[in-house]
Amino acid sequence: MREHIYDIAIIGGGVNGCGLARDAAGRGLKVYLCERDDLASGTSSASTKLIHGGLRYLEFYEFRLVREALREREVLLRIAPHIVRPLRFILPHHQGLRPRWMLRLGLFLYDLLGGLGRTLPSSRAVDLSRIPAGAVLKADFAKGFEYSDCWVDDARLVVLNAMDAAARGAHIHTRTECAGAMREGDLWRVTTLKRGVRETIRARVLVNAAGPWVSEMLNSIEQRPAPVRLVKGSHVVVPKLFAHDRAYIFQNPDGRIEFAIPYEGEFTLIGTTDEDFTGDAADAKASADEIAYLCRSVSAYFRQDVRPEDAVWTYSGVRPLYDDGSGRAQEATRDYVLKIDGGAGSPPLLNVYGGKITTYRRLAEHALDLLEPFTGRTRSWTSSAALPGGDFAQSRRSRCARDLRSRYPFLSPADATRLFTAYGTRADYILGAAKSMQDLGTAFGGGLTEAEVLYLIRHEWAETAEDVLWRRTKLGLHLDEEGRRALDAFMKTHAGRTRTPRREAALENPA
Repeated sequence: MREHIYDIAIIGGGVNGCGLARDAAGRGLKVYLCERDDLASGTSSASTKLIHGGLRYLEFYEFRLVREALREREVLLRIAPHIVRPLRFILPHHQGLRPRWMLRLGLFLYDLLGGLGRTLPSSRAVDLSRIPAGAVLKADFAKGFEYSDCWVDDARLVVLNAMDAAARGAHIHTRTECAGAMREGDLWRVTTLKRGVRETIRARVLVNAAGPWVSEMLNSIEQRPAPVRLVKGSHVVVPKLFAHDRAYIFQNPDGRIEFAIPYEGEFTLIGTTDEDFTGDAADAKASADEIAYLCRSVSAYFRQDVRPEDAVWTYSGVRPLYDDGSGRAQEATRDYVLKIDGGAGSPPLLNVYGGKITTYRRLAEHALDLLEPFTGRTRSWTSSAALPGGDFAQSRRSRCARDLRSRYPFLSPADATRLFTAYGTRADYILGAAKSMQDLGTAFGGGLTEAEVLYLIRHEWAETAEDVLWRRTKLGLHLDEEGRRALDAFMKTHAGRTRTPRREAALENPA
């Protein structure tokens, strides 16, 4: 068996693991990452798709978390303008719940914590009887507020971090399970298993970023459980409930909040729930009670009733929150906690608990700061370096999408927008010298072509139809059964041809 020595070995290919791999590789460290399934196959692809400060966290006095998340919102808008975009939220005032003065104060604090460098518009009071966003609400909701946050393609955020990490020298191994880890002198000996083949590596630092499986992994390494609380959040996707571009945040009588967000052009995303979870996170599914709860909650606000049978897709994710002893799941902190075991002659193990997709980049910075005694002093850099495809200004987003269509006039406006939104300036790598749709090969439906699928296989570790349809894209909502079968057959023929992204391919615009 071959044996390599790395500075850092990371277990887990979610947003925290891939963000850590990217940051560490960019600091000149030798990085190894293994993920037993696909990138973002767990919680990181099951979020509410928001980059936000967390308005409701103010009620729990989590001011530091909100301030950090709002500052990270600005960073992600800058470094990933293709997959992160501004979104305005409507917050109707509900008589009998939080009073209007409390909502106004909370939004004032939210704007204030965003800092002077904030680029998004401030919150404001709105007369819902006079704007399109109010027309779809019941007449009871005549007053409310509007504020800013951002939408994100969560799974693509993970993949882009992995791509950039690989371009900077990190070794990214998907479908590779950590089969064991033990300390040997001042190094970790890590055994991995991929398709029945074992390999051993050595590393100076081991990072447990296994998400909902963080406790399971810690127990296998150190024979002790982790202080983690698993909380399930479920979502429902229904045919679109409104035609405008605003999203909604609704208050519920039980103290929870729900979002209703424009999704994939033809749909509305509704979420999320908060309930304690036991068992294997891979088995998490939206229960009938959760689906009914989400539909009932938004139906209290919309004129149009939303029924469980309207759901075209549901998904659930399990959050590995640090167990802070909170009574209710919705009150448990969403802040991340980093714990180091070992040191003083014993190689360290860093365990990652909790966190939000919004703060993954800052979590990685903080983790590498903590690890400096073991890795040497390094410099943070990710706040100003664009993720692959994001080397353009947010203000030029619409113009760049139009420019893509001008270079490839055979694309429909919808296809050009989708490709640019997903791949940014790297869309040209997919389209190449094509002069027509036929030049892009087999069409699977929903605008998905052979050229795009081959790109995902070669550069983004896609191996199955599910990887393509539900993580690299969300075209599973748009393809019919015939298209899915054709894609599945194509993937079985062509998968396994992943190439390590070259630096110039991942970091430069080919156009």
